[in-house]
Amino acid sequence: MNLSKNIKMNSLSNKKDLGDWGENIAAEFLKKQGYLVIDRKFSCPYGEIDLIAREGPIWCFVEVKTRNSSSFGYGYQGVTRLKQKHIIKVAQYYLNQAALYDAPARFDIVSIDLVSTADYKISLIRNAFYMS
Repeated sequence: MNLSKNIKMNSLSNKKDLGDWGENIAAEFLKKQGYLVIDRKFSCPYGEIDLIAREGPIWCFVEVKTRNSSSFGYGYQGVTRLKQKHIIKVAQYYLNQAALYDAPARFDIVSIDLVSTADYKISLIRNAFYMS
């Protein structure tokens, strides 16, 4: 996919800007895949989740990883087991606060890897990890 015309590559050198841009791209991508994006950057005492969405009746807690270099591997490889544990705790908190005790839920990863100054690769991993 091509970079949005209103984004300049050099503006994505800042880690926060790159992350924000990636989350925007991921949200649009998920909408095109049929997801309903419910919340973005949800935070609580246990941490933050990039995107909360629904795909039909399933609540999806989505971690977005954007990389502008392959030096540290692909984006999805940045979701370590420790990061997964934090995401799980935040998801449990969210579901409890919303009284969604028995709601079906899963954890997805959207990986965005810049491949040139004008192009990127995006991939979605459904059920990327589990609560146990």
